[in-house]
Amino acid sequence: MRMRLYLGVAIAAMLPALPAEARGRWTEAQARAWYDRQPWLVGSNYTPASAINQLEMWQAETWDPRRIDHELGLAQGIGMNTMRVFLHDQLWVQDPAGFQRRIDQYLTIAKAHGIRPLFVLFDSCWDPDPKLGPQHPPIPGVHNSGWVQGPGMAGLRDRANWPKYRTYVQGVIGAFKDDPRILGWDLWNEPDNGADQYKGQEGKEPLVRAMLAQVFDWARAAEPSQPLTSGVWQGNDWTPGGKGSAMDRLQLAQSDVITFHDYSWPETFERRVKQLQGYNRPILCTEYMARGNGSTFDGSLPIAKRYNVAMMNWGFVDGRTQTRLPWDSWKRPYVLEEPTIWFHEVFRGDGTPYRQAETDLIRRLATAPKGVVPAVR
Repeated sequence: MRMRLYLGVAIAAMLPALPAEARGRWTEAQARAWYDRQPWLVGSNYTPASAINQLEMWQAETWDPRRIDHELGLAQGIGMNTMRVFLHDQLWVQDPAGFQRRIDQYLTIAKAHGIRPLFVLFDSCWDPDPKLGPQHPPIPGVHNSGWVQGPGMAGLRDRANWPKYRTYVQGVIGAFKDDPRILGWDLWNEPDNGADQYKGQEGKEPLVRAMLAQVFDWARAAEPSQPLTSGVWQGNDWTPGGKGSAMDRLQLAQSDVITFHDYSWPETFERRVKQLQGYNRPILCTEYMARGNGSTFDGSLPIAKRYNVAMMNWGFVDGRTQTRLPWDSWKRPYVLEEPTIWFHEVFRGDGTPYRQAETDLIRRLATAPKGVVPAVR
């Protein structure tokens, strides 16, 4: 017990100085004023092609700023102005000063290309047992075979770890809370994702929901000038007062701006947008585009442009995440042949577009005024 007390005191001493009262959730007017100052936001979920996951992207031994600079140059070339980028709590525990330096370097590179990232702090998807150090090679023929959750299940179950996560949240956000190079903070990706490919996650959702409520409090206590959010992603009713889950209600009630995921047909995408308009806040779609699932640039982007919904597709340059392969590769690996069409990704590994018509569309919509869908020439 005494050792735990000393540990708590030590952790508290590491936290940045915080105001007596944390800022509240932005009002609708504050959120809309922030969004009015932004261009129409369009980008991707970004991991460099050389990284299998967020640990491999950020660890000092595999940090690759030259590749990041090249790939963000590709994004700039097609009119993208944002990227959604995943961080990880273990990186902060391992080397807070070094991790902070690498985040700053990433921001410097991104700014040179006119890109402002939305940083993701926690994630409930894929492997529940993340480990620092060298990451295993991609499993041949399998989609996202090395992505890791953060925190892992062991850390999530032991509430003695939660002060450590508070240190991470407030350390990262506190260091960059007034940095204009950052678009915002996505506190938890798909918090109620069961990651059913992996066993041993019983009781996960209530633990995540309890911690996410704390994460919003911790983040607000850091007084960020950027918006906080966590995106809804499953279910059919996201309307105010609707039949959404307890997690949906928490996310929608706490987010400064509304974010969501959609990998469905264009008509489903538009229906979701209309449901979320009832919150009278900016709407950002932080994951979409799975060609084989009916979600495409051609189908969703023009609708989003018309409604002034920000858009960040999954996948950018084909690489070690192998997300050009579809979800069903977990059941049937694509080892003998490639899929008929790529599931995600914008560019091939050599930097050429997977489909030129898609990159032309992104550029055309990105350069048009807000709310205007230019005619195809």
